Amino acid sequence: MIKHSGHPHSSSNSEEDNPARYIEIRKVSFVSILVNSVLSLVKIVLGFIGQSQALIADGIHSLADLFSDFVVLFAAKQSTKEADEEHPYGHGRIETVVSVALGVLLVVVAFGILTDAVDRILHPDELLQPTGIALFAALFSIFANEGLFQYTIVVANRINSNMLKANAWHHRTDAISSIIASVGIAGTMAGMPLLDAVAAIGVSLMIAKVGWDISWVSLQELMDKALDAEKSEHIKKHIVAIHGVKAVHALRSRSHGGQAFVDVHILLDEPKLSVSEGHRISEVVQATLLTEIDEVTDVTVHIDAEDDEKAAPCNELPLRDELLKRLETLWGDKPLHKKIRRVTLHYLNGQIFVELTLPLELIGSTQEGKRITLEFSRLAERDPDIAEISVQYE
Repeated sequence: MIKHSGHPHSSSNSEEDNPARYIEIRKVSFVSILVNSVLSLVKIVLGFIGQSQALIADGIHSLADLFSDFVVLFAAKQSTKEADEEHPYGHGRIETVVSVALGVLLVVVAFGILTDAVDRILHPDELLQPTGIALFAALFSIFANEGLFQYTIVVANRINSNMLKANAWHHRTDAISSIIASVGIAGTMAGMPLLDAVAAIGVSLMIAKVGWDISWVSLQELMDKALDAEKSEHIKKHIVAIHGVKAVHALRSRSHGGQAFVDVHILLDEPKLSVSEGHRISEVVQATLLTEIDEVTDVTVHIDAEDDEKAAPCNELPLRDELLKRLETLWGDKPLHKKIRRVTLHYLNGQIFVELTLPLELIGSTQEGKRITLEFSRLAERDPDIAEISVQYE
């Protein structure tokens, strides 16, 4: 088996892209910080002035978004650091950790809003009576947050950042929660006093659902979840299209902060290729995946002479030094083996195939060559680990 690996710091998809990626995330984050600063202030202040619990809850949601913007900005800076000795796969996983934290934050915020709304419903004298200014603030928030979502999700998809996608959905949930708040405020103003508190509960449940979804996806990534079946099949098609590759019989992958790492076993058309040719094929496989699959930034290629999922294992067979000692014993004092120039070993299907290279001047005729070959091949019958001994001349 030949193993060849390409690491993130040596691939074309990684190092050059990181500065540009960070600039995109930073630009989006600054816009988001500005918008959420205004929204959180407006909604909380006007929520108290306009007597709307739903709007106050919505303002707290925007405040959580503001905090998440700062966290995203910090994580984006850290994740673009180059790979080092302590972090050979780079620092991209920090995006995943932050996504989990943002999801948990949403759940915590939702729980606080929920408990406060339920408490007010259980104590009707604590219910608030919203005014028109609260309704105006909620409607303004809907359009502002939806615009922020559209802007953020476009950039997140372009640079393939799960962290930025998570933050985009924070903006979308804020827009939806503002819709619910608007309905609750309008309903209460129309004579249904419980509707504002009920709307606050609806906002909290929606926030909790989004927070859970974001955390769960990121936790799956932390547990090295594989790429989806469609992407894995796409990778396989690129590999088997390479000349010399017979099949892909093992493919593993995992996500890492918007990047993908691939570990693949490939079976070659010819099981007795030289090490250097097998290595060259592995380089082509690596370069192809790094070039053709955007998210792939690290590839480890295992080149197997045979399908090690089906063939008999070779892990109990002796290595070269031990085998040569056994062959020396088999050859005994026969002078012919002193002329051997090279011994090539092939470990296939639980046995060893031995190729001997002798000088061409040893044979004066075809018959002599057959005799020498037969003399060596008979020795294979005396060692259970040797499948055959073949002879070639140069």
